[in-house]
Amino acid sequence: MFQVKNMEDKQRQQLGGNSDWMSRLPEELLDVPLWNFALPGRSHDSMSFCLDVSSPVLGSEPGLLRLTDRFFPCCTRRCVNRWATTQQSVLSHQCDLGIRFFDLRIARKPKGGRKLFFAHGIYTLITVKEALDELSVWLDAHPKEVVIVCCSHFESLTDEDHADLVKFIISLFGRKLCPSQETPSMRSCWSRSQQLVVSYDNQQVAPQHPELWDGIPYWYADSSDPEKVIAYLEEQKSRGRPAGFYVCGLNLTEDAPYVFLHPLQDMRKMTMKALSLLLHWTGEQRPGPEGGGVNVVCCDFVGDSRFCSLVIGLNYKLAARPPASSSDAAGCFHSNRPDISHPA
Repeated sequence: MFQVKNMEDKQRQQLGGNSDWMSRLPEELLDVPLWNFALPGRSHDSMSFCLDVSSPVLGSEPGLLRLTDRFFPCCTRRCVNRWATTQQSVLSHQCDLGIRFFDLRIARKPKGGRKLFFAHGIYTLITVKEALDELSVWLDAHPKEVVIVCCSHFESLTDEDHADLVKFIISLFGRKLCPSQETPSMRSCWSRSQQLVVSYDNQQVAPQHPELWDGIPYWYADSSDPEKVIAYLEEQKSRGRPAGFYVCGLNLTEDAPYVFLHPLQDMRKMTMKALSLLLHWTGEQRPGPEGGGVNVVCCDFVGDSRFCSLVIGLNYKLAARPPASSSDAAGCFHSNRPDISHPA
């Protein structure tokens, strides 16, 4: 572990910090497809730092929880907030930490008018447009950084909501958007001023817009046990990785019995207890097109650990070998994939 830590510190110094780490990658990595990089990501809804305890529990939550919320809203929503809060900083600060993948779960809030919010158990205070505006400003200030945004869930959205949201995304980001027909590398993105990959996990909407990508596969163990999470990820890796972007989720998930047996805990305490084991597994990974190569690695509470620097440092394992030929890069392409799952 000390060796990993020292290597990580050296790599971070070479990068000059994490806010612009992609712009400082070695020359031999600039033509590598982005799905062959190791990219730090935030899981369990990247906007869960601003949950609104005055909002109701989502309609998609279990019936017993919704019933409890109806009769005991104050207690129920405080409990949900404790376990649904998985991040602690605004989106631009997450980008400064080095995060380049965001899990955005979009929802229409009851009695919220036409505004769209994010949701994880309950709804957020910040609207979708406010968050995307913040991201656009950050991208303007960091023109050589590329971010992936995964929009999913779409709780209670209508066809009109989808149309308005896609129109807003295309209008706001414009030429920054990387079309789904391309094989993005750092060099190709820089040459076209592209900075954003938008995955839109709706099979009716995404194919209608070349600016949008299909949903991205998310390997998710659905367990509160870090050993089971690692075992699940290793089993998935043994079967071979997807051709394009994909996510390894290090995020833990509690169920009702776990919450009942740990009344003094919350999501942060559960994550911190398991973090050492999860980070050790992360440090042993390698990106690239091989069957065991990782791409996006997601974790909760990334600001409380060295997670981002550790994942970024994995890319230097790619630099230690000859870069893939142009034919190899062309062989890894974006495609529609029906077997997509997202964490709860």
